[in-house]
Amino acid sequence: MGADSVFWDDLAEDLEDPEFLRAFLLESVRITTVDSIINELDEAREAAHLSKAALARAVSTEPATVRRLLSTTGSNPTLGTVSELAAALGFRLTLEPLDDRHGSALASTLVAGEVQDLPALHAAINEFGRIGVK
Repeated sequence: MGADSVFWDDLAEDLEDPEFLRAFLLESVRITTVDSIINELDEAREAAHLSKAALARAVSTEPATVRRLLSTTGSNPTLGTVSELAAALGFRLTLEPLDDRHGSALASTLVAGEVQDLPALHAAINEFGRIGVK
């Protein structure tokens, strides 16, 4: 039995606890969402041929703030900061519904506190990697 199998078996057992399940899902979604948006902002900055310092000046913030935001893993920017950076790059933030299957899998799991359809839930979490700024 490999280490991967032990990890997934242990995780499957932990996911039976509704509190752990909700915390795990919400953290997975938060991390994936923030990473996706930050990566897209950085790609838009590069496409606009702006330095991080120039982007910081455009929103009247310290260059170190933008540098940390776009360079560090695990950043958790405020919605206001992300919105300002997006605007400076000619973008806006929007909420986009997941398709019916993914949205239903995620919402029903969070509301019920138990996994109804694990493959659909896994696909729903992965779908968050495909979101971004418009």
